[in-house]
Amino acid sequence: MVSPSDSYSDAKDFLKQAEIAKICVYGLSILSAVTFLFLPLFNLLHPSPWQRWMGAVHGLAAMVATIVAVYTGHLAFPLLRGANKILPQLRTLTFWTTVLALLSIISGNWAYMRYRAPIGGARAWLQANSPLVHNVFMEYHEFTVLFTVPLGTACAWILWQYGDSIVDKKNTPVLAATSIALMAIMFFALGGLVTGIGIAKIHSL
Repeated sequence: MVSPSDSYSDAKDFLKQAEIAKICVYGLSILSAVTFLFLPLFNLLHPSPWQRWMGAVHGLAAMVATIVAVYTGHLAFPLLRGANKILPQLRTLTFWTTVLALLSIISGNWAYMRYRAPIGGARAWLQANSPLVHNVFMEYHEFTVLFTVPLGTACAWILWQYGDSIVDKKNTPVLAATSIALMAIMFFALGGLVTGIGIAKIHSL
C-alpha cells in the first residue's frame, strides 16, 4: 500500500523533473536562436573587405526583418478569427516590419551593386556556370521581397485607420484581406532569406 507521504514525494520529484525539462527546452531554444542570429556575422571572416561589411550588414538586416515579419505573420491567424486583444501589438509590429523590411532592401541594393559587377561579380559567374540559380532563385529573391514594403505599408495604414472596429462583422472583407497580406509578407520575407542564403552559399559577392 502506498502511503500519502510516498505519493507526495513522487509528485514532488515529478514536478522537479518537469521544471528541469522546461528549463532545458527554453535554454536550448534561446541558444539556438542566438546561434542562428550570429549567422550573418560569419561574413566578417570573409577575405574580401567589401563582402565583410556588406554581407554582415545586409545579412543582419535581413535576419532581423524576417524574424519580426514571421512573428507578425503568425499573429495574422488569430486576427483572421477576430481576436481583438492582439490589435495594439499587431499595429506596432506591422509598422516595424515595414521599416525593417525597407532597411533590409536598402542594404540589399548595396549588395546588389556588387552582385551585378560585370567583372568578378556573382551574377556573371552564376549565368556562366549555374544559370538556374540566377534565373529562378535570384529573380525570386529580387522581386518578391520588394512586395513586403507596399504590403506592410497598406496593412499598417488599415490597422491604424480602422482600429478595433476592423474585427466588426461589417469589416470582414477588410479583415480577411489584411490577414492574408500579413501572411504574404511572412512568406515573402522567409523566401527572400532562404534564397539569399542559398545564393550566397553557391557564390558569395
